[in-house]
Amino acid sequence: MSKLVAPHGGKGLVCALLEGAARDAELEKAKGLKQVEISARTKGDLIMMGIGGFSPLEGFMTKADWKSVCENMNMADGTFWPVPITMDVSAADAADIAEGDEIALVRDGETYATMKVTEKFEMTEENKKWECEKVFMGEGEESVDGNFWKIAPEDHPGVIMVMAQKEFNLAGPVKVLSEGEYPKEYPGVYLKPAETRAMFEERGWSKVAALQLRNPMHRSHEHLAKIAVEVCDGVLIHSLIGNLKPGDIPAPVRIKAIDILIEHHFVKENVISAGYPLDMRYAGPREGLLHATFRQNYGVNNMLIGRDHAGVGDFYGLFEAQDIFDRIPKTGDPAKDLLCEPMKIDWTFYCHECDGMSSLRTCPHKKESRVILSGTKLRKALSEGAEIVDHFGRDEVIAHLREYYEGLTEKVEVKMQGAASGDSM
Repeated sequence: MSKLVAPHGGKGLVCALLEGAARDAELEKAKGLKQVEISARTKGDLIMMGIGGFSPLEGFMTKADWKSVCENMNMADGTFWPVPITMDVSAADAADIAEGDEIALVRDGETYATMKVTEKFEMTEENKKWECEKVFMGEGEESVDGNFWKIAPEDHPGVIMVMAQKEFNLAGPVKVLSEGEYPKEYPGVYLKPAETRAMFEERGWSKVAALQLRNPMHRSHEHLAKIAVEVCDGVLIHSLIGNLKPGDIPAPVRIKAIDILIEHHFVKENVISAGYPLDMRYAGPREGLLHATFRQNYGVNNMLIGRDHAGVGDFYGLFEAQDIFDRIPKTGDPAKDLLCEPMKIDWTFYCHECDGMSSLRTCPHKKESRVILSGTKLRKALSEGAEIVDHFGRDEVIAHLREYYEGLTEKVEVKMQGAASGDSM
């Protein structure tokens, strides 16, 4: 009997990925089906459904599920889910698709899945705006006092993505036929939930924490991971290897930075570095909940949530992603409720007077003594060739990142928001 937390939804790992002869037969059938081009986000969602990362989802959400997830953070049957997982198609494609049809989902010439369409529903501009307000609007200064729709359409990548969706959504179960480039490009890093669970079991872990990363690890990330190692059996450093926004650092560069850090500054037996194939949604608190939900499927029961988790700009309050865990719906049924709990950590930084890493809960000194750490601040300094303040990151990691930035022929301006600058501390 496994001591790890059960997969979300009470059905074990629900994996839609076909293999062997079944996959070959479905690929052959797909050639005769209507071909629907999918987005990068949909590709990542499909792969997560394929490998069990989105258990208990078997396909894309119905209108009832979409509405309930946006409004109540659970699906129509009461199962917790914080962010809608939907698939959009154009009005022209929708006109050729009837409920009950099977279609092939393709991207860049590759067939990623087949889908049995059970429902087709229109997404008006008002529907999209309502989704954005429910999922992306936070408590930060760019969301309140009427600022959200003044700023978000141009500056919030998640809102831009939703508002650019096509006119209809299709719902229905899928059969996944490809994991894309991930197995080949990230061997040993791209791990399925069944694989991480097997690794945890082999190491005798039962209490596992996860650190979500979309930036290279600076000293604050390292500190969070080591706090988790102290109180759990081990930590999964889990990096997003799907698409990010312009100016973010590519996954291979980030993965190598993590490897360097683990090599020199961690007890290797207590940490696993892995990646997952989603695109970033930048949904702040709601995305923090999504991170915990699918980490539960990977065998994780503690999700590290620090300052401005999954945030962008100043749309979210600094610790809104922690507070939202206290407001999620609970049914009392472990099959429906979120079992992965947050590990809430205060704002962390290096303090010269403390002579080490500290937090607002442990450091009594003035702001001037603190080195404020953030991924955005690090990327901005590196992109501008500026000096990196002592104790911001490990020397070996900074050297690796400088090499990457020096090789860039085109630089993207990095916007510095209040949450990253430390102005709001």
